[in-house]
This record gives sequence, C-alpha cells and structure tokens, in this order.
Amino acid sequence: MTTVGVTAHGRSAREVLAWSRELVEAALRPAADTLPASMRHIAGYHFGWWDEHGHPAATGGGKAMRPALVLLSAEAVGGSAAAALRPAVAVELAHDFSLIHDDVMDGDRVRRHRPTAWAVFGVSPAILAGDALLTLAFEVLAASGHPVAAEATRTLGTSIQELLEGQSADVAFEDRQDVELAECLDMAMGKTGTLLGCACGLGALFGGGSPEQVEHLRAFGKDLGLAFQFVDDLLGIWGDPMVTGKPVYSDLRSRKKSLPVVAALTSNTPAGRELAGLYHREQPLSDADLVRAAELVDAAGARSWSQDQADELLARALQRLELVGSVSRSVAELGTLARLATRRDH
Repeated sequence: MTTVGVTAHGRSAREVLAWSRELVEAALRPAADTLPASMRHIAGYHFGWWDEHGHPAATGGGKAMRPALVLLSAEAVGGSAAAALRPAVAVELAHDFSLIHDDVMDGDRVRRHRPTAWAVFGVSPAILAGDALLTLAFEVLAASGHPVAAEATRTLGTSIQELLEGQSADVAFEDRQDVELAECLDMAMGKTGTLLGCACGLGALFGGGSPEQVEHLRAFGKDLGLAFQFVDDLLGIWGDPMVTGKPVYSDLRSRKKSLPVVAALTSNTPAGRELAGLYHREQPLSDADLVRAAELVDAAGARSWSQDQADELLARALQRLELVGSVSRSVAELGTLARLATRRDH
C-alpha cells in the first residue's frame, strides 16, 4: 500500500525534490553569476542564497517543483535528466521572475518567511531583477545547443505570454465586481497551469519524446497546475502562517478574486451575497471582517467545491500520465509529485 507522497516504484516526493534542487542549483548559480552585479545581488537574495547584505544565508529557496517536473518528464520518455538540465533551469528562472513581479503587484511583503525582494530593495530594482531573470531564462535555453532549442524557446515564450495574460486578468479582477467563475478559471490556467504544462512539455522535448508523449505530458502539467492553484487559493485563506510564510487571511485582506472567493461570490447564496457586501465595501476589512469572510466562503460551499475541483484535476492529470506509454520509475515519481502538490500545507 502506498501513502501520499510515496510510491512503491520510486523515491518519495521529498527525495525527488531534494535531488532536483541539488541538480538545478548547481547549474543555476553559474547562470546567475552572469547577471549584472545589482541584478545578481537581488536574485541571490530571492533565491535564499544570501541576505540583503550579500552574506551567505541559511534560508532555503522554493521547493523546485517545476524543475523536478522537467527532469522527470525527460526521463519518462526515455531521456536523461542531464539532457534536460538547461530547460529545468530556464523554467525555474521564469517562475522566479513571475514571483518577484507578483509580490510587487500584490504588495506582498513576506515570502518564504522573510521580506520579499521589493520590500528590501525597492519596487523598481525588484522589477528590473525579475526582468533580468526572464531574459536569462531564454539565454539558458538558447545556449543549450540542443536540436529542439528553437522549438523550446518558442514554447517557453508562448507560455510566458499566457502567464502574463493570466496575471493581467488577476490584476484587472481587483477593480471588477462582476468576475465570472469561467473567467477566473481561465485566469488561473494562464497564471499557473501554463508554466507547469510548459515544464513537462520541455522535459519531454529534451528527453526525445514523441509529439504524442510531449502533448500528454504538457496536458498532465496543465491539469496539475490548475489543481495546484486551487490548493494555493485555499491556503491563501486557511493556510497556517507559520507554515505558508504569509499573513493569515492574506488573500482576503487584499480582497483577491481567488477561485474559492469567486465561486462563493457567484454562488447565489445568502453567504455569497453577504461576502459581496464585505468585498465591495470601501473601507479596509477589520480582523473580525476577515474571519467572517472566511466563514462565508466556506458557508457558500466554495471551500469544499475548490477541494473537489483540485481532486478531480489530479485524477485527470494522473490519467494523462498513463497515456505517456511508459512504466518507468519517473512516471511513478511524476504521480508522486502531483499528489504532493495537491495535498500540501504550503
């Protein structure tokens, strides 16, 4: 019998992510060293390599979920992780570009239990550092010399455009009172699903997968990404600040139109209508208002609906994996990561 995060045919999720971090960071640091000094300083702080003064820090970076998906997808189609190291680094750079900019746009002052890059270095320097990371992502791909480098660069470029469109919609929703659930789902797919789909697709490309395998893995990543966003939005309301590294009710405080919130607002229930009254109020929400808002999202059925959606998307993603046509350990480990991503607490 298997448990969440562990399969009978592969490493645990913790082992896979540790393996991915070690491989990717060994290639990421030399790539980051090519950045201009000011950009490198901010990027290194964001990655958790050093503090704001440039002194080595003991804080860790992210989970390295996306590069792990790249490496495992390459192996799943019969290739090697080493062959997909450059796209893994490129995807991580693109992801961190989006995080730095997202923190600026959302005004978030805490990430991974410490001040965000813009809160330490200022808005303009943080934006420029994010731009530098995105530029570097394309440089890393282009320098791979791999036969699929041009196709991979186009794939990443398309994914970034979709991510930006998702981010743009997310920002636009802040000033709208009529956001529909279908719009919110499209926004979440662009904001999160597209890059995870890109990660898996790039790994399959560099691993020598067939067009069918590349598409199955890309679809797996997109479904997983949307499930990931559902869980992320639930944590944005009910996550433990000691675990998530973000303030309690952070998404509600900023009146973010997250998936569970929009599901509640469009539920045509008494709870949804009361929540709309809170969300559309001009004055800031008090602590008591935030507690009530969370209760209303739950009472409208949006909390359970969001978890059900995440579970259904996970099931569909795992079905996509079966179509890859491989019984390798890496396929099993992709399933392990998918389960971890949708049953996490941060």
